[in-house]
Amino acid sequence: MGPKVRGGVAWVIDGQFSDYPTHAASLPVAIIPNGAATRNAHFRLDGSGIANLAAPALADWPEVHWSPAPESRRIDVDALTPAEVASWKPGERLLLKGRILTARDAAHQRIADMLARGEPLPVDFANRIVYYVGPVDPVRNEVVGPAGPTTATRMDKFTELMLSKTGLIAMIGKAERGPVAIEAIRRHRAAYLIAVGGAAYLVSRAIRHSRIVAFADLGMEAIYEFDVVDMPVTVAVDATGQSVHETGPREWRRRIGRIPVAIA
Repeated sequence: MGPKVRGGVAWVIDGQFSDYPTHAASLPVAIIPNGAATRNAHFRLDGSGIANLAAPALADWPEVHWSPAPESRRIDVDALTPAEVASWKPGERLLLKGRILTARDAAHQRIADMLARGEPLPVDFANRIVYYVGPVDPVRNEVVGPAGPTTATRMDKFTELMLSKTGLIAMIGKAERGPVAIEAIRRHRAAYLIAVGGAAYLVSRAIRHSRIVAFADLGMEAIYEFDVVDMPVTVAVDATGQSVHETGPREWRRRIGRIPVAIA
């Protein structure tokens, strides 16, 4: 548990493993690194003093020059309407410009608790987009640190509440949505967009201004308002409930089924 999960300023993961031939019935354990896969450092402590962690040379990284695809559709989120959201098609690439809100697990739970008590919310979500993200603190001249999307499935249980009670009309995250969330999106003619996972720093380059607007005590899980320019997203679930995470695999299964297989 580190700064990207439960707060704090550092984390340490130490694991020692032995492997042996085994059978599935013995319940072996599998560890699948995900978010931390490319955020780690290796060092050895031998008692001689403080570990020396050499900074990586920037020359080791390739130059990345990104430009929007010509067919991308530019969206002014400050003037967004339910009618425009309903016109988005699955797989369509959008470039967002304007102010979007952020919220993830802790903020959603607090919103749910406040609505249950009949309390007014500190932020107006009407006709707004929420980005599921917990941004890292900025350093030096950054507006915001890495700000990649978190897995949207964890917010599925809040989707009906947010769409029905707050006026929210679109969400941004990564990964698929479950059937409960998709049904809520269809019922309220909203949309779910996916941002680029695994490229948190590049996503943050689209954020030109950042400020906390609610729940500052939650740290990185506070509600921020980002002012973005050309933030690239893809429509994953449209207003009819059609999901690219269902149609995409189905289409590829169809194509693969047409590929001739040579039998020796």
